[in-house]
Amino acid sequence: MPFTVYEHGAVAGWDVARPLRPGRTAGISLAGFRYRSADPADLPVIPHPAVTVVVEFGDGSLAMGDAGGWQQRGSLVAGLVPGAVRVRGENVTCVEVHVSPVVAHAVLGICPAELDRTVVALDDLWGRDAARLREQLGDAPSWEDRFALTDALLSHRRGTGPSADPEVVRAWDRIVVSRGSVRVEDLAAEVGWSRRRLWSRFRSQVGLPPKRAATLVRFRHAAHRLTAGDSAARVAAECGYADQSHLHREILAFTGMTPATLAADPGLTVDDIAWASTAPVETG
Repeated sequence: MPFTVYEHGAVAGWDVARPLRPGRTAGISLAGFRYRSADPADLPVIPHPAVTVVVEFGDGSLAMGDAGGWQQRGSLVAGLVPGAVRVRGENVTCVEVHVSPVVAHAVLGICPAELDRTVVALDDLWGRDAARLREQLGDAPSWEDRFALTDALLSHRRGTGPSADPEVVRAWDRIVVSRGSVRVEDLAAEVGWSRRRLWSRFRSQVGLPPKRAATLVRFRHAAHRLTAGDSAARVAAECGYADQSHLHREILAFTGMTPATLAADPGLTVDDIAWASTAPVETG
């Protein structure tokens, strides 16, 4: 499938590129990033309902770490809620991949449950495949070619691990479509399992229990609304929070920020451009 690539102007020092059409593997989205500012990049990682793969290439440096001094350098894989971590780097160029947790084990070769609040080196999972992809991305002349190379490898790796249960896939899809508003009791009834069985199978394959997964999906939708300019009061009322204080507590738990600080964070703006659900506007 040919890629139609669109690029956005620099936001907070970042250029963002993404394919207009999806790739060959369902549940996977791609974006490209290039950091052009003379100042080192330093952004918080905002949790997203996907396993994140970052493939760094070029002459820059990329690291993800926390306030305690822990640090992972280079290409990496991060779980659904990696904790209070930040991305730092200079001259960073990378392809970032968002992998639905229900296909992550099959594509990445690691179950999302094994990535609970952790970040691991991509080389530890993919070995030579990771090094080869970095080399190919560095030699590729365009984002179109880089997306095609990444998509081909992901398609090739499909089946590395087991597929999720159809019931787990259905429950995850319902959570995403409902933007986190579906009740666990209703999910269990829809897939024909007991609540206990759903909790156990979902947790072991997705990496979070159903209620926590719904909370993450709801948070991400709320964060997007805040970035778009909606007030915290309106977001709380329309996204299923008990009140504005509930929204405040949840955002604080996921990011360590207040709703106002999150809405103004340049990293979230860049993130929303990269993973926007609507078609981007061509600028180049």
